Amino acid sequence: MVDFLNGGVRLNETLVREDLKYIWHPCTQMKDHETLPLIPVKSAKGLYLFDFEGNRYMDAISSWWVNLFGHSNPEINQKVKEQIETLEHVILAGFTHKPAVELARRLVELTPESLQKVFFADNGSSAVEVALKMSYHYHRNRGENRPLFLSLTNSYHGETLGALSVGDVELYKKTYQPLLIRSVQTPVPADQSLQSALDALESLSKLLDEQGGKIAAFIVEPLIQGAGGMHMYHPQYLKGARELTQKYGICLIADEIMTGFGRTGTLFGCEQSGIAPDFMLLSKGLTGGYLPLSVVLTTDSVYEAFYCDYSEQKSFLHSHSYTGNPLACSAALATLDIFASDNVLEENRKKSEYIAQKLDKFRDFPNVKEVRQLGMVAAIELQGYESHERIGLKIYRYGLDHGVLLRPLGNVIYFMPPYIITFEEIDTMMQVAFGAIENL
Repeated sequence: MVDFLNGGVRLNETLVREDLKYIWHPCTQMKDHETLPLIPVKSAKGLYLFDFEGNRYMDAISSWWVNLFGHSNPEINQKVKEQIETLEHVILAGFTHKPAVELARRLVELTPESLQKVFFADNGSSAVEVALKMSYHYHRNRGENRPLFLSLTNSYHGETLGALSVGDVELYKKTYQPLLIRSVQTPVPADQSLQSALDALESLSKLLDEQGGKIAAFIVEPLIQGAGGMHMYHPQYLKGARELTQKYGICLIADEIMTGFGRTGTLFGCEQSGIAPDFMLLSKGLTGGYLPLSVVLTTDSVYEAFYCDYSEQKSFLHSHSYTGNPLACSAALATLDIFASDNVLEENRKKSEYIAQKLDKFRDFPNVKEVRQLGMVAAIELQGYESHERIGLKIYRYGLDHGVLLRPLGNVIYFMPPYIITFEEIDTMMQVAFGAIENL
């Protein structure tokens, strides 16, 4: 048992030893920790994580893309503290509560007008599962059998089996291929140019001509493919895809789990294309990085296809134990309050422009293949390295040694900091990344 009376180095060592004895970490080859230091975090405040030895680390990736307004944010803290004194959780079947109702109303007001109904889930992958099941079931309730799902090449939508099925990152998917549901992929636009979007739309049109009647839904990450190396594409693609899916009666699922809440420069990525999907999925930044929560927003048309006498077996029988958790809903409401009271998106635009200036110097490295950015997401893709060289791991180590948490996606270094980052902290973040590349 850990002796928490120990201090500093000794406690740090004790926690590491106990952790490696009991915990299997996500997205981790545990053998790496024979040589890669595991870092116990004692506390976090604002942009920084603090360990037990007095070191601090700038959280340049928002702790896996969830944190919007800094760790231990006083406004979110207060809202959660108030809620825990009155209602920590209650079943959402047959019961409801004020935080869930208020959050649903506010999300409907913020998203495209056609999205009028909110279904609560627990995390991003769960939201994807809900949307896949709901879209298939929607067509079934209307008398159609559409057994296929469509997604983009290089896409990522989560790691539960349904979500994994519609993803296209081999690293996650290959091992489980025999277990997955049926899906097809269409080419993602090659880059952020308009011509690449038009070329990809031509491929999509041909595929739908052949198989459109069999496809229940087309799921996309609007404008940025996160785990696919922060690949970015032009908004025109979404506009064209919306027109084509409507032509063939296919549901469009906008996976805004990572791109939502200002990451792309607008509140939601879909806004830049002027489209309204049939489903919008939100999680990660929804609670400001505090608690697990996701929502699936959909239309009255979809909702009405399930509205019937229970005996007709059209009901959507899907549930999670912690659906609509009041604490998580309260954190989400506090996050929306910050967007409402502060000029977040305008301030982000200034910081995005500053990050763009700082990115210029990376283009001079011969081992940099491409530099790309959209809103508060930036990426530097390296070239000339084989996967066994594990360049990302070397950069991760260098970052930690210099007080910045960078966690590259393979050969792609990316920046996705909390919005509270200052211009001086942007300088530090970019300088450390520059040094990491220079040190390779």
